[in-house]
Amino acid sequence: MNYSEVKINIYKKCSDWIDEKISITTKAVKDAQDSANNEEKSSAGDKYETGRAMSQNQRDMYARQLAECNKQKQLLLNIDSTKIQDRVSSGALVITDTANYFIAISAGVFVLEDKTYFAVSLETPIATLLHHKKVGDSFLLNGKNIKINTIV
Repeated sequence: MNYSEVKINIYKKCSDWIDEKISITTKAVKDAQDSANNEEKSSAGDKYETGRAMSQNQRDMYARQLAECNKQKQLLLNIDSTKIQDRVSSGALVITDTANYFIAISAGVFVLEDKTYFAVSLETPIATLLHHKKVGDSFLLNGKNIKINTIV
């Protein structure tokens, strides 16, 4: 598999990852809302109000998480995974002499053909170090000089 194919595969894995996260978070929002709606009023009114407030707070927390997931999904949709890049920016697959990075969203680690790739957002410290660099450039990470070998 060449690096262009790797890039497309990692893009798909990131898309699947965020879609699953959106699905799980959407269900959590619904469950928290259902829980708030189903709180039964007991003779102890304070208990009812406290339980309902806790359910609403939980729903609001999941709603914020869902909004962030949708924002990440939109960032990913704005990437053309087939575009070959000459400088590191969003959508770039970066191969260094120590690690491999897909600059998109922070979706974790993926292994393809026994090689490890880190999916990171442009806001992460490593992506900040890589941003706008080109093949042959080096950067310092944890006191170690790292060279960029390939950008796709």
